[in-house]
Amino acid sequence: MLIYLLCALVLIGALIFYLFFYRSWWRKRQLQHPFPEHWRKMLKKRVPLYSRLPAHLKRQLEQHVQLFLAEKPFYGCDGLEVDDTVRLTIAGHACLLIVARNFSDFDGINSILVYPDRYRVRDMESDGMVVSESNEIRAGEASSLGQVVLAWTECEQGALHPHGVHNVILHEFAHQLDYLDGTADGAPPLSGEQARHWQETMTRAYEHLRDSLRHHEKPWLDPYGATEPAEFFAVLTETFFQQPGHLKAEQPEVYETLSGYFRFDPLKLTEYPAGSGNREVPPR
Repeated sequence: MLIYLLCALVLIGALIFYLFFYRSWWRKRQLQHPFPEHWRKMLKKRVPLYSRLPAHLKRQLEQHVQLFLAEKPFYGCDGLEVDDTVRLTIAGHACLLIVARNFSDFDGINSILVYPDRYRVRDMESDGMVVSESNEIRAGEASSLGQVVLAWTECEQGALHPHGVHNVILHEFAHQLDYLDGTADGAPPLSGEQARHWQETMTRAYEHLRDSLRHHEKPWLDPYGATEPAEFFAVLTETFFQQPGHLKAEQPEVYETLSGYFRFDPLKLTEYPAGSGNREVPPR
């Protein structure tokens, strides 16, 4: 009887360790490995903001990238070969979103699918009586199930134009942060005063953008952000990291709200001039 009791205690202990401590233990083990120097060179080349980070955030980004590549499987689609260039470009830009946050924000991400170029998706819609089918050409998409799909040509454009309007990696991984509370509604998980302030600030800015478009005025943000609140947050995230000077000039309260959420201020990096960025908006 004593042997059975001991075995049961061991099993319970092992289960508790696995459920509550294994992930933390495993990550600490991963971070004991030195960050490969060729990865560092690749980040400098493919993620320009990396070189501008202060030492503690640069180290944090490296650790997040290290865990991202160890945990998140990449799958090449339509013949694309997923090499270190692909993996580090995507991981580096994705982890910018959590460079000052916990890696656990990406716990829900299960896989990354990468197509060589924009890809076609068949979409079925039903109004209860009629089912209609459409074909869409997409540059990327995110799923509440933890899957991120990206077009590599679009990823490269974002990497090569760090002050440009579009960055599909930032965009789709912003959706993953949005999904953390179970739904993509334009607000990542927040509580208390921060949640109230976010709701007021973002609602006001969202309606301002929609009003600008309704009155045929030049919008302060990529018009795609007016599609719905979830897209508004994703487009704002692109602008925050790639054109922070423009965003702060146009919507200072939105900029400060995002800085509070990301715990990071790109404009405090001296290499970012306040007016950086070409505001010509290419089509999505």
